[in-house]
Amino acid sequence: MARTRVRIASLGPLLALSAALLFTAGCGEQAPARSSDGKGAAGPSVVVTTTWEGAFARAAGAEDVTVIVPRSVHHAPDYDPKPSDLAAVAGADFVLYAPFEPYAGKIKEAAGSKAKLVEVNLDNDPDRVRAEVTRLAGLFGTGDAAAAWRKGFDREYDRLGGELKAAWPGGRSPVVVTQVFTAWSAKLAGVTPVGTYGPEAVTPAQLAELSARKPGFVLDNAHMSTGTVLPDSGAEQVEIVNYPDESLDLVEVYRGAAAELKKALGS
Repeated sequence: MARTRVRIASLGPLLALSAALLFTAGCGEQAPARSSDGKGAAGPSVVVTTTWEGAFARAAGAEDVTVIVPRSVHHAPDYDPKPSDLAAVAGADFVLYAPFEPYAGKIKEAAGSKAKLVEVNLDNDPDRVRAEVTRLAGLFGTGDAAAAWRKGFDREYDRLGGELKAAWPGGRSPVVVTQVFTAWSAKLAGVTPVGTYGPEAVTPAQLAELSARKPGFVLDNAHMSTGTVLPDSGAEQVEIVNYPDESLDLVEVYRGAAAELKKALGS
């Protein structure tokens, strides 16, 4: 997951833009929604707020996926939607959002969309990923595609996990502390964290407690990092990325985390 404390962008401009959008829609036929590769696709038209929801939608079998918030925007609620974003929402069958993006419902309302608004549990824990992909596929009617994705995901997850266990220093499980939303990366490595922190800032008491456990590694959340988490502890800090890139390939997130972990374990 990502930050739970957010600043809500003003929605006044959205309402004004929606009026222009509805006027434009009445003047001609609306263009069909497009997938991220610019090609039309069969199946439901899905609009997502970020690439993370987009990756879940793609894994579930959706081909026509439009992402509203660019990946360069660190916190989605800070983004001000454009008229083209509203046009995409107006033509969608589904709009996917996360609980920490509460303006998503207002976007749908402002655009006059009849799309089904779906809250997504953004968590890269593999069990939760499988469950969420299956649930979304049930909504989309793409069960076969989702089943095929899960098989490929399971194969790659097992492969990456095996490589990480083989990289354990001296063949022993490393001692790690994780941010609450990066515990999935420790699980990928077959490691049980000795402690967690966040999403709030680490308190002096937590700092003393976690440092006393003598972790070798701190798995920090790259999207919520506040700098060195356990200074003077000697622990190596590894930045874990939760969001996929514009390819909307969720498996690449696991490959990226595995690469960072292997590099740290090897050092």
